[in-house]
Amino acid sequence: MSKEHSGVLRAWESTMRKTQAAKKRANNIFGITSMANVTNNDLEDDTDKGVSISGEAYFAEKILPNGDYYTGQWYDNFPDGQGKYLWTDGCMYLGEWHKGKTMGKGRFSWPSGASYEGEFKAGYMDGSGTYIGSNGETYKGKWVMNMKHGHGILNYSNGDCYDGEWRRGFQEGHGKYQWQNKNYYIGQWKNGVIFGKGTFVWSNGNTYDGYWEDGMPKGNGTYQWPDGSFYVGNWSKDPDEQNGTYYPSESSLAANLEWDPTTVYKEIAGCKICVGERVSIMPSQKRLATWYSSKGGDKPRRMSVDGRVSVGVERPLDKMSLWENDGNSNGLRQVRRDLDCELLGIPHNDANPKFNLGLPLKAPKLEKRQGETISKGHRNYELMLNLQLGIRHSVGRPAPATSFDLKASAFDPKDKIWTRFPREGSKYTPPHQSYEFKWKDYCPVVFRTLRKLFKVDPADYMISICGDNALRELSSPGKSGSFFYLTDDDRYMIKTMKKSEVKMFLRMLSAYYNHVRSFENTLVIKYYGLHCVKIPGTTQKKVRFIIMGNLLRSDYTIHRRFDLKGSSLGRITEKNEFETDNTTILKDLDLNFIFKLQKAWYQEFCW
Repeated sequence: MSKEHSGVLRAWESTMRKTQAAKKRANNIFGITSMANVTNNDLEDDTDKGVSISGEAYFAEKILPNGDYYTGQWYDNFPDGQGKYLWTDGCMYLGEWHKGKTMGKGRFSWPSGASYEGEFKAGYMDGSGTYIGSNGETYKGKWVMNMKHGHGILNYSNGDCYDGEWRRGFQEGHGKYQWQNKNYYIGQWKNGVIFGKGTFVWSNGNTYDGYWEDGMPKGNGTYQWPDGSFYVGNWSKDPDEQNGTYYPSESSLAANLEWDPTTVYKEIAGCKICVGERVSIMPSQKRLATWYSSKGGDKPRRMSVDGRVSVGVERPLDKMSLWENDGNSNGLRQVRRDLDCELLGIPHNDANPKFNLGLPLKAPKLEKRQGETISKGHRNYELMLNLQLGIRHSVGRPAPATSFDLKASAFDPKDKIWTRFPREGSKYTPPHQSYEFKWKDYCPVVFRTLRKLFKVDPADYMISICGDNALRELSSPGKSGSFFYLTDDDRYMIKTMKKSEVKMFLRMLSAYYNHVRSFENTLVIKYYGLHCVKIPGTTQKKVRFIIMGNLLRSDYTIHRRFDLKGSSLGRITEKNEFETDNTTILKDLDLNFIFKLQKAWYQEFCW
């Protein structure tokens, strides 16, 4: 540890002891609805060294009310310039600040011994930097918002090394991974696993050059020995799909006819991709306790390193009750309104008067579950039973393993399977209490592959839709006349469709599949199945429906809902603020917010 660092720690410990009495007299800055008006005079004289020159930064050394220590440039009640901040839990930042945010070059260290040295932006590790973990692993390269993003080299603690492209903290793009035993892979990656075209080289000289999927050879590829002999063909973990030809070299005495390609999978399975050290807390998550002085009349605020105003331990109601008990409620309400405008990116004079941010904030009410539960006696109770029986049969039906490379025949609208469900049951269907019906699966191979692509577990899928809990029926808020059914866990929505809509959807299915496969993070809605129930009798009624992910399922409280169509004609809700709640569907002209994205996310969103 440097002499400078040791001196800072000694000064910090000394001033910590001197200020214990003053801290007991002061209200904790982590209070929920109020903060103590502690001034510099409440502490010892040597806790705030430096002279303030109006309008200019000055050097300060401060023990903050919660015990944190800061020394360095200070301006307008915030660290600004070069400075060192030491938290009571042992985390420390030394580097450049701008208006209370870590901005520029600096070094952040954790009490575990881990450290990051490089560029910061708004409190985040962002730019070029080097992270050294407590276990000895080292990453040197590009960062975006605390995540490895761009080119970088990671030397793992077990001796493995990766040199290549990163995306959102995972290996993605082109890169080389070398294991401690000298085996290495060079080629394409996706989401931290080998995926695409690449070459695996063993330390004994054997190589595999070809295509990969989920970390294993899949598709066309060639396995070659050092003597020049090689095996070429189609690779798959499924022995039925595996086929190829062995070609001996001129120097080899005989063809290795007994060699089994499945041994390659066992060898590769032993080469695990190391998982990097998990960072316990990010620099942007550290709280910054700001100082204030009675001379300037500054109002007490506590900010996070990335500049967001916060109040103590963040409980759901903390931010809503910040100024409620203050006598000067009008002025403070205006301050809160300005802060909210700043955080939302709205110019202070452009806030939507219909949803005035200056109004007192209220805790959101518990959201009522939408829809009408389909119980016995409901007009669509039998249809719900048919739907659940059919999906259980479709998902549970044995099917051969398929790759993501589907044949054109899989998308043929004529590729459908009819199944009859008699009440007494059959060889393939269980007995049931509903009337007899027929069930149709459209393009079953495509939708089974889509569920696999979207990482949907078949058991969870069946439990959500076909479990003991009933579906809920929603009447459509639009003009299509369709009905929506929602699963009890809110994960899936089922929408009825017209015959013409089904035909149109099937024509688009191939393009949709290629799109979601190419753009894993697409915002296009996810579809999981397309089915039809045919009710026998004189009417021969057919009900067609599609199963899709529920876009509005969230762990967060949704307090505004918008139906946006990109039009201004009639796109406004004829209700005032007091007539709307969190279930009201608002329209285009009701939306008056600006959403700010980090530059890399903005570019990816546009792309």
